[in-house]
Amino acid sequence: MGFKLSVNTFNEALKEITKDYKIYAPKTFEGMGAFSDTDVIRYGEITDINEVVFEQKSSFSFKEVIMPITQTLFYFTEDKWQEPKIDAKDILVLLRSCDLHAVKRMDEIYLNNGAIDPYYKALRDKTKFILMGCEHSFDNCFCVSMGTNTTDEHDAYIKKDEDYVYFDAKNSGLVSYFTHKEKEVVELEPEFVTQNEVKVKIPDNLNQDIMNSKMWEEYSGRCIACGRCNFVCPTCTCFSMQDIFYKDNPNAGERRRVWASCQVDGYTDIAGGMQFRKTKGERMRFKVLHKVYDYKKRFGYHMCVGCGRCDDICPEYISFSNCINKLENGMKEVASNER
Repeated sequence: MGFKLSVNTFNEALKEITKDYKIYAPKTFEGMGAFSDTDVIRYGEITDINEVVFEQKSSFSFKEVIMPITQTLFYFTEDKWQEPKIDAKDILVLLRSCDLHAVKRMDEIYLNNGAIDPYYKALRDKTKFILMGCEHSFDNCFCVSMGTNTTDEHDAYIKKDEDYVYFDAKNSGLVSYFTHKEKEVVELEPEFVTQNEVKVKIPDNLNQDIMNSKMWEEYSGRCIACGRCNFVCPTCTCFSMQDIFYKDNPNAGERRRVWASCQVDGYTDIAGGMQFRKTKGERMRFKVLHKVYDYKKRFGYHMCVGCGRCDDICPEYISFSNCINKLENGMKEVASNER
């Protein structure tokens, strides 16, 4: 059972919620797109339900809310260090089914991978997730193929039309904000897509032999190593470390971690000047196999959630889904070479 409320009534409740939570959702940032006269949809803090973009897919994922692009881990002086304070408010994130599945992938990496990352855990423990349904599939989505088009792991579900907001809170703490609001009790089921125009098939016999396929050579000529695919991906979790020294006191500063990309120059540089995966094709091979092979061998399911943002953002129109679908012929190629 859920609630049906007018937009104004829901916003009244939202004012109460924002006293305890910071609320993040996909919203339009005007003039901040790829060009000066274009907009972009990405995650930002909201105080009004009308700010939320329900009818389009966000260009960027929710990831930067619980894994900031730049995060200060601690401040240091000559003889002391101190971790930054965390905002007292908890966090609410509005996101779609594929992104909610991505949270599980991030949890595996940061919480269940042999050690617990305390910085990720501190934000993750404060966060609740509100599911946004999908009335239809968006361009380049292939969530159905990846099995991420449905979920029941949300704390609440939300839907909006022109005049009303439909809200179903599984979390009792969220229900309390609507206790004294004028509302209608309604039957409410999340909307999930059941088919995408884009479909992928990962070969059942996929193994490390695919590394020897010539299919990867194509990407050395096409990829420009910009790293955009990694930065919009909700399951890419790599970062680099930076020590920042202050100008007024070179013995004081802060240590930060900053998102990194396996596709850019310098990512695999090591002491002595050696570099792994020099060509862009080798980097593409690493990324693809991590998403649909290596991760599954470790955790039992694929890392990729099929959101299609990497296809949306690539300036060279490289399609990750097409690359996955080439794996079957790639396996046939390497098998024939072994005869």
